[in-house]
Amino acid sequence: MRFLFLVLFFIFIPLSLFSANVGIFNTIGKDTDAIIIKDLSNKKLIFSKDESQVLRPASLTKVMTSILAIESGKMNSVVTITAEMKRVEPTIANFKIGEKFYLKDLVHAAMIKSANDAANAIAIYLGNGNKQIFVNMMNLKARKLGMANTNFTNPCGFDIGNHKTTAKDLLILSEYAIRNSTFNSIVKLNKYAFKAINTKKPYVVYSSNKLLRVDSSVIGLKTGYTSGAGACLIARAKKGKKDVLMVMLNAQNRWPNAKKALDSILN
Repeated sequence: MRFLFLVLFFIFIPLSLFSANVGIFNTIGKDTDAIIIKDLSNKKLIFSKDESQVLRPASLTKVMTSILAIESGKMNSVVTITAEMKRVEPTIANFKIGEKFYLKDLVHAAMIKSANDAANAIAIYLGNGNKQIFVNMMNLKARKLGMANTNFTNPCGFDIGNHKTTAKDLLILSEYAIRNSTFNSIVKLNKYAFKAINTKKPYVVYSSNKLLRVDSSVIGLKTGYTSGAGACLIARAKKGKKDVLMVMLNAQNRWPNAKKALDSILN
């Protein structure tokens, strides 16, 4: 009888936990236009809803902007801020015209604070003064990665024209980006301090990712918001042998739902 009890215990407890997780995911799914969650440790999909629906990505776009900058081999190159680079809003680091920065500092500002002037500066600099050239590079990279339903119109994530992607495509991009150690070292930071090279003016950027401040297992990746996209998030968390990557697009209750989803998997 005791043996039978133990067998039933090990059979039914895991099933009940699995059912509870499904209930959590379904509830969270109702609050999002699209969501996809993957366990990278075993390469298995945990949950998805409308992962191929074409939607606005907001500042999740900056993952592509930043990985192209990192891969350019110019992270220690000096970028001089121009009036065109500053012609963006609303989230900005507020650089001054004529200030000089290392490209790596602009990448940190773009990914951590989600500074649009930093992302715009990256694009104009790497496009040799022509932002559209950089946008073309973004779309070429997307096609090479297999992001079949993605089209970028700008490096920041503004709702301009046909600037669209899917949760599935963003998962593909994120899985690619996190293979890069420099990218990973940036997205896990809650704070980054740097100075303009020529004026020595100090800048400090703080992460827009609230999960980094409340959950030690979270190691990135990127937040986003526009009126057209709603609240968006790419989150990555590691605990024990589990390595979880999640993409949420137009997510209501973004922070509590993201925390709930990650906790249900990692704990």
